[in-house]
Amino acid sequence: MTEYKLQTPGFDARFPQQNQTKHCYQSYLDYHKCIALKGEDFEPCKVFWHTFQSLCPTEWIESWDDQRANGTFPGDLSIEQFKKD
Repeated sequence: MTEYKLQTPGFDARFPQQNQTKHCYQSYLDYHKCIALKGEDFEPCKVFWHTFQSLCPTEWIESWDDQRANGTFPGDLSIEQFKKD
């Protein structure tokens, strides 16, 4: 039998309210910005992945992934401000 470890994201002071919709969305954005800058194997990016996977409904994630693939995603995924000259 496979053993599962259930874990929820830790407290984030940017999102103190019970409604975690903004935390879900921001974590999705942060994850994709992080992997664009550092790559998918960069361990700290996985914190964002675990957070949005835990907080966001699957339908939202699938919809956002489709929108990103189609170039219609409304969020800001630009990373130019984080790149060093």
